[in-house]
This record gives sequence, C-alpha cells and structure tokens, in this order.
Amino acid sequence: MVATREIHLASRPDGWPTEANFAVVDRDLPAPADGQALVRNVYMSVDPYMRPRMNDVKSYVPPFQVGEPLDGGAIGEVVESRVDGLAPGDLVLHRLGWREHALVDRPRRLEPIEGVPVSHYLGALGSTGLTAYVGLLEMASMREGDTVFVSGAAGAVGSIAGQIARLRGAARVVGSAGSAEKVALLTDKLGFDAAFDYRDGDLYRQLAAAAPDGIDVYFDNVGGDHLEAAITAMNDYGRVALCGSISQYNQAKPPPGPRNIGLAVGKRLTLRGFIVSDHASRFPEMARELGAWLAAGDLVAEETVVDGGLDAAVDAFLGMLRGANTGKMVVRMP
Repeated sequence: MVATREIHLASRPDGWPTEANFAVVDRDLPAPADGQALVRNVYMSVDPYMRPRMNDVKSYVPPFQVGEPLDGGAIGEVVESRVDGLAPGDLVLHRLGWREHALVDRPRRLEPIEGVPVSHYLGALGSTGLTAYVGLLEMASMREGDTVFVSGAAGAVGSIAGQIARLRGAARVVGSAGSAEKVALLTDKLGFDAAFDYRDGDLYRQLAAAAPDGIDVYFDNVGGDHLEAAITAMNDYGRVALCGSISQYNQAKPPPGPRNIGLAVGKRLTLRGFIVSDHASRFPEMARELGAWLAAGDLVAEETVVDGGLDAAVDAFLGMLRGANTGKMVVRMP
C-alpha cells in the first residue's frame, strides 16, 4: 500500500468557487494490477474547463461528483509497473491529476524532446496545443493572408493559437488580454501584430483600431462581449471557432447571447463550436508541427509554473480563473 493524498470536490460552488469547495483527502493505494502502473505525479494541469465540471449539469464531459476526487491532465513518473515496455523512472501522460499518486490503466509513455520542458506535454504539446491547432486550422479554416483575432490571447490556448496563425501566414494577428503586461507579452514576445487590454473598455473601438480592415477569423476563448465585438468586426464570410466562454463560467445566471447575432446572416458568417477530444486523430500531426517549431525556437510556449504540489493546487486553479497566469498554468509536485 502507498499512502498518498488527493483533492476531492467537497461541495458545488454558487458562482465563483472558493477553497471551501475542495477537500484534501488521505488515501492508501494498492499495488498495481496487470496492465497498470503506479505513478508519482510530477506535474498536474489546471484548466478553465474544470470549472463547469464543478456544476451538476449535463455536458460533453461528466461533472465532478461531490465527495470524489477531481481529475485532469498530469505527468507522472512510474514507481511500479505491470505494463509491458514500461519501467520505473519512465514518464507517462495520463488523466489522473489532482492527486500525488495514481494507478493508471494503459498509460501513454512520453518521449521528451531535447531542450523542451516535459511540462509542455500538458500545454503546447498536449490538449492545449491540439485545441489551438484544430480550432484555428480546421474549425475556423484559417488561410494565409487572413486577419485573425484571438481573445484570451495571453492564456494557454490563446497564446498558442495566435502564434500558429502567425507561423501559418496570417496577414495580421490581434489579441485581447487582461493587463498592460499581458498586452506587452503578446506584441513583444509572441509576435502578435497588435493587442489591447479589454479592461480599458469599449471593445468595439479597441478592436476596430487594432484591425481597421476587419477580421476574417475569430478564435473565441471568452464569449460574451468579446463575441459581440468580433461579430461586428467580422468581414463577409468570416469564420469563428467557439472554443470557450470563460467570461461566463462563474456567473450564476449566464447573460443573453450576442445581441448582434443577426449580423451573422448578412455577413454569411460561420460560427462553429468544437470539443478537442473529437479530434484526437490529429494529435500526431499537431505534435510534429508544433514540436518542430518549439525545438527551433519559432514557437514560444509560455508557462506559469506553481510550486507547492497538492497544497498549492486549489490556489493555482482559482488564480487561473481570475487570469493570474500567462500561458499554460501547471502545478509542480514536490
């Protein structure tokens, strides 16, 4: 038996979650069975989609259950293995985060890329990168010469989506972010052509100034007023990839949809929602292209790494919901 700890959902939040909605629970894990590996988690991911899973509502992924452990992306080091070809010390990618140790069925072995931090397998080389890749290139059908607007552009998915647009030949890449420091990051380090702080108000004016000839593609991580402003700024036959709506995740009563949705008819717009797990077949293609860009230094994978392990995980999650991160937020386990 291995003594370990995990974080459970203690209660469902009403609006913004608090530390009271979580509980740290001690647990003993047995030895692995055939086809399993016992892993000690090295990194765990905190992501916006985890917030809606705290609600008891039907969605594309089952909600977290009160009194049960949370889960999410994690990288673990094998402690004991009963899986052919997997030995102690190997690193694996799995879905049993929010705990110090886990018994993993059919773990996926990682092959680190020289010079690329292994934590990027939770970000640019993981579901984050795949979300940006599929959303931009398949859902929004971005083409060379397009003007692209990305909301939440300093976050995990947005920062990668904007850089893919640049590397794939967009004529202009515009991003929104929540502080002057994040705006500077986008333009000075990540290669965005223009960016603005949405907290400065008047999204319509700021977006029009950043993209005076309109936009062809909008990668939506925020929803709400950002989606409204983008619809107004869209050129005819524009395409929108609906990735997330973090502006509404912590509202007890979501606001009405975009008031200008009627413009989508005359402009012949395409608004397409997507779930990244539906596109797992494109993972090898994404990993090859983004991995090569990372190795060459053409793609910057911003990370906010929080030390402190499980004791810091809840604060990291709540901070991510409030925009405390730049790029991907991960928790490093001691």
